[in-house]
Amino acid sequence: MKKEPFRLTPYQVQWILVVGFLTIGYALYLRYLAIEFAQVRLECDAGLQTMLCKTRLTMTYLFKNYVFGITALVVALLHVIRPSIVTLTIGLIAACFGVVLYNIGLSGVAIGLLILGFARPAPATA
Repeated sequence: MKKEPFRLTPYQVQWILVVGFLTIGYALYLRYLAIEFAQVRLECDAGLQTMLCKTRLTMTYLFKNYVFGITALVVALLHVIRPSIVTLTIGLIAACFGVVLYNIGLSGVAIGLLILGFARPAPATA
């Protein structure tokens, strides 16, 4: 009996595209208008307590500790073992943040594993 490879429906492809573009857009916004922007950096380092400064502090902590890359890699490994739209979505979000926010090595490997998950057979449905 031949097993079919994991394939996305057209609605799932649209979902992945929307999630991917929104994640990349938000990550680019955070990187260039919150983390690297000199005026925001100076104001936040001076003690300004806005939501942008708290988000900047959180994201800086996460990418310095490789949270995005490690999360993307773990979820991508789970996706290779048992492919599903949930693991693909979570892995894509973590990998997009990782690629834009300085965790490129681990996130790049994770993206490769997410693509490799399409070569696996789809989980059996009962």
